[in-house]
Parts: sequence; structure tokens; C-alpha cells
Amino acid sequence: MDYRNLGASGLRVPVLSFGAGTFGGSGPLFGAWGNTEADEARRLVDICLEAGVNLFDTADVYSAGASEEVLGQAIRGRRDAVLISTKTALPIGEGPQDWGTSRARLIRATEAALSRLGTDYIDLLQLHAFDASTPVGEVLSTLDGLVASGKIRYVGVSNFAGWELMKSLAVAERHGYPRYVAHQVYYSLAGRDYEWELMPLGADQGVGALVWSPLAWGRLTGKIRRGQPLPSESRLHETAQYGPPVDDEKLFDIVDVLDAIAEETGKTVPQIAINWLLGRPTVSSVIIGARNEEQLRQNLGAVGWSLSKEQIEKLDAVSAVTTPYPYFPYRRQEGFARLNPPIV
Repeated sequence: MDYRNLGASGLRVPVLSFGAGTFGGSGPLFGAWGNTEADEARRLVDICLEAGVNLFDTADVYSAGASEEVLGQAIRGRRDAVLISTKTALPIGEGPQDWGTSRARLIRATEAALSRLGTDYIDLLQLHAFDASTPVGEVLSTLDGLVASGKIRYVGVSNFAGWELMKSLAVAERHGYPRYVAHQVYYSLAGRDYEWELMPLGADQGVGALVWSPLAWGRLTGKIRRGQPLPSESRLHETAQYGPPVDDEKLFDIVDVLDAIAEETGKTVPQIAINWLLGRPTVSSVIIGARNEEQLRQNLGAVGWSLSKEQIEKLDAVSAVTTPYPYFPYRRQEGFARLNPPIV
């Protein structure tokens, strides 16, 4: 397993990390992801640690905190061997303090997460979404206090727009608050919007990407192909409406190329899709999920080898889309590109 610094921080993370959204799964979304309980979760953690994967990602909103609880049970007795990443901000109840990133909510959410995880510190706390109702200075000053108290080691965000992240970084710089070192983002061969603005921002400001849903919400598993019905066991039957939109024809074109490269390399479609991501700028770690040991071992096979230059070029070409304004002139017109060449 290779390790990379998380953004411009000194925290070294594995290039693959484990997403614990399947732990304790319940409800229409998380129940469809999986419902791994403590014994099986402990076995999956064992396999991860054997492979060098020591970063485990969860969130308070995953199955109303059950994911954090099961993860805490699975790592009991080996806290120093793992890195814990969790997230807060999304609603976990109907009360006025059950959502957002106000000072009251952040402190209470952190304390609750620590209790569920059975630990006295969180390695990386990420804000799951931008809270426009709370001043950025209030958010950052609260995080500063939590870091100073030792309850949090590093801070990051997830699903922020470019201006939201840049404003937060500017306020942190101005007042000496902790800077966000991670941005947990959706990025895949079937969804490359991260590249337009957030990737250049991350490269410029030292914010590393933690990639969620690298298989495009289960569409790049190798089981979904042109002219074939959606497999009966696919979780997309229940969860498609919750995930990122994907153009079907574009998806099928990408899968065709993945199939061809799978024939050339002997690797699986998911392994190739994940390996492509590991070569992209600013990516610190790709979060993989698994409902069982077989899926986990398959995903772990995405590392330890490299795609050829020609294979990467084929994947780049088939997955490329026209960028929206104001980005497309910088890709299409020489004068714009000379001023600001793309980093990919």
C-alpha cells in the first residue's frame, strides 16, 4: 500500500481508504448499501489493516450513528493502528440543533461522535455540507477550539462549492484558524465535474481529495452494460435517486473501454476504474466500500500495478465531457489555455 500526504498537511494516508457506510445499515438508503454488524466489520477491518489500509471513513448521518458505533466496536483495542475520519452537518433529527455547523451543533456532534466511536479523538473531522446559515468565522473558531482541546486532529470538508471552500480557507488564513486539508468529493470516470474548479483549487491551496463513490454509485462494477437489464441484485433499484446523475450512453461507452482494458490487463472493471483515479492530480485517497470480504479483496486489487499511458489516454478520451462556462474557453481556445493551462 502506498501512502500520500493529505493535502498540504503532515498526515499520511493510504491511497485506498475504507468507507464504513455499510456498517449497521438501516433505512431506504443505508440499508440498501449493507448492514454489516460488529463481528463481520471486525473481519473487514482485519483485512484492511493486513493490506495497509488504516483510514476508515464514516459519518453521523450514516444509519443515525450506527455506522460510527459499529466502527468503534470493530477497532476496539487497536485505536493507535487506525485513522478515523467522520463527518457532520447533515440533519440527524428534526430539532433546530440537529443539523448544520453552528457552534452548539459542532460541539455536540463531536462529543456524540467520540462517544459512539469509543475514542477520545478524531483524526479527521469533515463538514458534510456547507451551512449557509452559520457564519464561516463561527464554524472555524469552533473547530479551532476542538483542535486545541485535542478532540480533533485535522479538519476538512465534503461536497463544498469552490467559493465556499475558498472563502473558508481565506477566513482561516486571516485569523490563524486550522485550514481544511481535505475535501471529500464525488469523482469517477462517469463523473469528472471535480476537475473543472475544485481540482485546480485543491492543487493551488493544498487541499487533498478523498474520493467518494469511485464506481459512480455502483455503475462501474462491470455488471451494468448496454442492452442488458439492470441486475436484480443491483442496489440502484433502491438508491439511484439519491446518487449523482449519470448519462447512460456515456456510461456504456466508458464500460466498453473498461472491458477492453480488462481483457488486456487481466484486471476487473472496478479495479481499473479505481486505478485511473489514483493517477489523477490532488487525489490523496480513494474510499472503497464493501459489503463482504470478497468485494473488499477485489477492490484492494486496484493497487500495486499501473495502467499504461495508452490505456489512460483511452479512458481520458471516452470519459471526457464538455466543460460548462466559464471553464470551456480554457479548454478550447489557445489564448485562454496559455493563461491557465489545465492540470490534467
